[in-house]
Amino acid sequence: MLTTAEALDRILAAMPELPPEAVDLTLAAGRVLRQTVVAERDQPPFDRVMMDGIAISHADFAGGQRQFDIQCTQMAGDAAAELMPGHCIEIMTGASLPANADCIVPVERIATNDGVATLEAAYEPRAQQFIHPRASDHAAGSHLLGPGKRIAPADVAVIASAGLASVEVSRLPVIRVISTGNELIAAGAPIKPHQIRLSNGPAIQTLLLQHGYSDCAHDHLVDERDVLRERIAGHLREADVLILSGGVSMGKADYVPEVLAELGVRVNFHRISQRPGKPMWFGTAPGGKAVFALPGNPVSALVCCRQYVIPALSKASAAHTRPPEFAALTSDVTFEPALTCFQPVRLVSSSAGEVLAMPVKTNTSGDFTALSGTDGYVELALDESQFPAGTPVLLYRW
Repeated sequence: MLTTAEALDRILAAMPELPPEAVDLTLAAGRVLRQTVVAERDQPPFDRVMMDGIAISHADFAGGQRQFDIQCTQMAGDAAAELMPGHCIEIMTGASLPANADCIVPVERIATNDGVATLEAAYEPRAQQFIHPRASDHAAGSHLLGPGKRIAPADVAVIASAGLASVEVSRLPVIRVISTGNELIAAGAPIKPHQIRLSNGPAIQTLLLQHGYSDCAHDHLVDERDVLRERIAGHLREADVLILSGGVSMGKADYVPEVLAELGVRVNFHRISQRPGKPMWFGTAPGGKAVFALPGNPVSALVCCRQYVIPALSKASAAHTRPPEFAALTSDVTFEPALTCFQPVRLVSSSAGEVLAMPVKTNTSGDFTALSGTDGYVELALDESQFPAGTPVLLYRW
């Protein structure tokens, strides 16, 4: 049986890279960048005024001048004026610095009367104050963003500043989530005492959407071999990735592994030394399509989706690998089985700035209600059984 690290390595190695596509800049947030973004011009592209006030030559002030005739008013977006000796230009934030000016006096430090600006008594302006120098952020031609960056709102501003109306990103994977089980009844439909509500599929879809994977549809299949074969075959033709929930354990109605084999899906592994989620199955279909068969218990399904499916989709999207995150346990945890334990937690912070993980007990791997309010889970190593409060552990946020 594979360790959790071995299982993840196998999954990542099997994931084909998705091709790039061009999207409108307004649709790029959350997508993975596949090009280098280069500065179109200097930033700022001119000496930029940082305060409303007046622009003067500091040499005039140093020579004893305290009153300045207002030559003109220059707004942001106006062409830069040329300052005449002994004068000032009324200036607005964001405007281009007038020629011959090298000092901005804020409006709060002046009084104006009959076209004359007078500096506040005892105010001592400095040369170059409140001026954002040209190219001080970056020069034209600088590399601003590189491939593999997941585009955040601030990155959209950077890309727009480079003059790009569209940008190359990884194509979104087409994902199909399949719930299996005769006992499952969708929300809103009549339900009998011996049946249960279908919850895994919607939860998995939401988890995927939360991580930026929006091309995801759900299907519910009963535990009948012919139905499973026909419908799964159709989804394999349409999708890049299949995620099945249920039907991968050792029961008589767990047909999923056999059906997948009949459809040419090659098993990579079945079962991982972890709890919850030990029965997880992974394989590849013709064309390199990935097939994840997650356990049917809700906690197991969500943990396995976050632990393996999300990193696999990130790898296929050519995204940068994020550095590991750690938290310290707030209380002792004992876990006796020789398995890796994925322990749900709520996160808090200490006055010292530490991230602290509060273990949340689940009443078996079917207790999905206990997950509400958790922020993720921590990984407790399989070669230990005692984890005292304060132990630093790997953290995975949902």
